[in-house]
Amino acid sequence: MQNATVPQVVGGGPKKILYTLSTLKRIGLLQSAKALTSHNACKACGLGMGGQRGGMTNELDEFPSVCNKSVQAQSTDIQPPIPEELFARHGLKDFQELSGRELEKLGRLGTPLFKAAGASHFTPVDWDAALHKAAEVMRQTDPQRSFFYASGRSSNEAGFVLQLLARLYGTNNVTNCSYYCHQATGMAMGNSLGTGTSTVDLHDLTGCDLVFVIGANPASNHPRFIHKLQAVRERGGQVVVINPAKEPGMVKFALPKSAKSLLQGGSEIASEYLQPRIGTDLWLFKGLAKALLENQGADWDFIDHHTQGFDAFATDLHSTDWGSIVAACGIAQAEIERVAALYAKASHAVFAWGMGMTHHVNGVENIEYIANLALLRGMVGKPYAGLLPLRGHSNVQGIGTVGVKPELPDYMLHGLEQHFGVKLPAAPGMDTLASLEAAHRGEVDFALMLGGNLYAATPDSHWAEQALERIGFKLFLTTTLNHGHVTGLEQGAALILPVTARDEEWQPTTQESMFNYVRLSDGGIRRLANVRPESSILAELGERVLPDCGVDFSLLRDHRQIRSTLASVVKGLEPLAEIDQSKGEFHIGGRILHTQAFPTPDQSARFITHPTALAAVDSAYPYTLMTVRSEGQFNSIVYEETDAYRQTDDRWSVLLSPATIRRLGVEAHGRVTVRSAQGEMRGVKVFPFDLPDGNVMAYYPEANVLVGRERDPRSHTPAFKSIPVTLEVERQA
Repeated sequence: MQNATVPQVVGGGPKKILYTLSTLKRIGLLQSAKALTSHNACKACGLGMGGQRGGMTNELDEFPSVCNKSVQAQSTDIQPPIPEELFARHGLKDFQELSGRELEKLGRLGTPLFKAAGASHFTPVDWDAALHKAAEVMRQTDPQRSFFYASGRSSNEAGFVLQLLARLYGTNNVTNCSYYCHQATGMAMGNSLGTGTSTVDLHDLTGCDLVFVIGANPASNHPRFIHKLQAVRERGGQVVVINPAKEPGMVKFALPKSAKSLLQGGSEIASEYLQPRIGTDLWLFKGLAKALLENQGADWDFIDHHTQGFDAFATDLHSTDWGSIVAACGIAQAEIERVAALYAKASHAVFAWGMGMTHHVNGVENIEYIANLALLRGMVGKPYAGLLPLRGHSNVQGIGTVGVKPELPDYMLHGLEQHFGVKLPAAPGMDTLASLEAAHRGEVDFALMLGGNLYAATPDSHWAEQALERIGFKLFLTTTLNHGHVTGLEQGAALILPVTARDEEWQPTTQESMFNYVRLSDGGIRRLANVRPESSILAELGERVLPDCGVDFSLLRDHRQIRSTLASVVKGLEPLAEIDQSKGEFHIGGRILHTQAFPTPDQSARFITHPTALAAVDSAYPYTLMTVRSEGQFNSIVYEETDAYRQTDDRWSVLLSPATIRRLGVEAHGRVTVRSAQGEMRGVKVFPFDLPDGNVMAYYPEANVLVGRERDPRSHTPAFKSIPVTLEVERQA
């Protein structure tokens, strides 16, 4: 049997520097420099940088604040247009055979494309014909048989016009990609604290002495966050990582900006690394809380004066025995108590987490218990401490702030009605998965998708394809092609419109980071001749479809007009009214919690209690799988087929612990079939990785074929990270 040991890898390092330099060279050093130094917000993760401080500079004026994800995002945008002849020469099936990476690398979309119902090819069309067709379909469609979807990469201005267009059209079926990621976070934090976003700003990370990183792999997905974690260690603080997978970059990372870190072969990141079994986080959190209470680690003054619900929470912990906790999560009591003791000694702790917490049927409960842990020691409501959801796309939070969601807050709904003198629909619309379920039932005739890759983002791939196929007309706005533009298009009609990238916008736009920080991006770079801004396209659709709706959509072509409206109707966005003149970027008011008055009716935070029960193992599916992104990937965009950190060379692969590999009797790099109740992956390559025995990892979106549509009942977020599966070894003949 081949060696099934886990390879020892250090994150970052010279190879990452060389990779970034190679990417910059490939897209052209002059073009790269222009893009990276312009006054535009970074297009990658929600950490944020750029804007009016200049490219590669964050809100603390730290320079260079850049990573390989930033460069990868630029490499996609700095491409020539796809030759139009390609669409005459190759039909839909040819494009479907390409990998996501190959589609991305075809180039930028440079002209509108139309595919008629039943046709096999895309046809380039001019802008007037494209917009005429889209408007004609919208006018002929019952608004209740439509939905409008946005990714988190669009601007606040485009997002606002999208949701206003949809509501004036007559539907609240307005949704966004957060329903597949951090919707559970917003709901849980709202329940516990009265606010649904980060309670800390970037500066708070400079003064904390403990950071919990839970269910996240920022070494790959938020690389610049690793610098903040290393700084905590450098000043004597601690970093506790909680993740079933022992990610190499979270253990040790060679920081490209630090000669010392590079020369010594990397910096230690995690002080403690707990690896609970997939889906048992609630048990672990109860164990940490129980250890704190048993060892007098609670902040009683804070609990007594600033919280509600503690008695029920403590009673539940008392009745939860250590034997059950250890049996469920697989972590010894002594390990849990050791980490709890670290927390008890901390003065300022930050809790950061990713989708490893939200992608479960109890995702909201997971976040509520993270909040409980923070409340136990008064780690919310003061500087250098609090809660930090690690957001993915660079403006996913802003898209929600400006109203791209199925139900607006009452104050915003009434504010829009008063501002425009109109009446908007009040009944809640459908979330993302519900929209596709309606499509699968044949109840959607029109869908508008603003960026993103809804097909790849959706669980149960075969079902998702069927749902998209049953939508009569799909309208996409995008910079490049992906599988979402060529899947589920056999029978229906589709129109794909090419849009400007953020730094190509004709007018300044704004974006909101995961720290609630709003940046102003100048745009202004011209690369392609026949692309248009998203906001301009949406405003023209409004003019063509709703000429008598009471809103003059021609005015919404002006971003200053949009920002003025947002300033008047959205709480915390008042500074947008002056941002064009002042260039003053800002934190949204009322979200960063540095005092112990919480935005709840009684100004108190709340402990929220949930029961736990030992889960029965399904003998038909005895393993538990979670889907993950690779190092060479951002969201559903795949830049590299290999994963340098996990040492895989094939995305059609599965990662197993050495113990699981030995028990199966399979060789490392051998082949297995992975099955769930939903689907199967045949012939996947086996790689050893540091995971709990019986736990499995596979790459998203390829493994979406295994993911069912089970979801959190409150956030409606699918359970991408807790899928019961079975493994069958494929024997060579």
